[in-house]
Amino acid sequence: MSSKAANKRILVADDEPDVLNLVSINLKNAGFNVIKATDGMSALSQARETLPSLIVLDLMLPEMSGLEVCKVLKKEASTSLIPIIMLTAKAEEVDRIVGLELGADDYLTKPFSPRELVLRVKSVIRRAAAASEPSDHLTLGEIVIDRSRYEVTVKRQPVEFTATEFKLLTLLIERRGRVQSRDTLLNDVWGYESVIDTRTVDTHIRRLREKLGGAADCIETIRGFGYRIVEPQR
Repeated sequence: MSSKAANKRILVADDEPDVLNLVSINLKNAGFNVIKATDGMSALSQARETLPSLIVLDLMLPEMSGLEVCKVLKKEASTSLIPIIMLTAKAEEVDRIVGLELGADDYLTKPFSPRELVLRVKSVIRRAAAASEPSDHLTLGEIVIDRSRYEVTVKRQPVEFTATEFKLLTLLIERRGRVQSRDTLLNDVWGYESVIDTRTVDTHIRRLREKLGGAADCIETIRGFGYRIVEPQR
């Protein structure tokens, strides 16, 4: 049992008893402190009261859907930074995309591997902790960004980026593991609303990949939605 995990409280919200127990048991075995909720209103109430380290949230909840719970939590200052992993059925692709747009950090499609869920929980918590500690240096595999010097190195070799490319790469690495829609990137990098052609994003991502060379495998395309950067496979 990890002593670090033992200090982390996880809220699990699912109305299927078998899924709720399966997730809870595996998280407890990994050393986490688990709180359960079987409907949306209860999940929202417990999230506000306990401020968990992470929420595992089923989208199809009675009384209040998981999407609504996510939307409310991300709008409230006290809960907006709590990471959320969504549980969805295969047929709920549209809802999954909406959930990511609302600020969910990751998702798993049912049926899922309990071991994978535990690994995702640990990964999302680790990313959230790293994001709360701003630094002049960002590192992802062989990519190193020095914000104070406005420099990027790949395999210890300097690579030239335009101001927009630098901002785009920095933002993606800061939000590593989280899917970013094209509209979100347009707004956060360019300051544009979604009325601008989203192919602008695709063009810049292509340039990033070209300049990153072999390190570009960390940039994933989420078809029909956007992009995310993930930790390189070791």
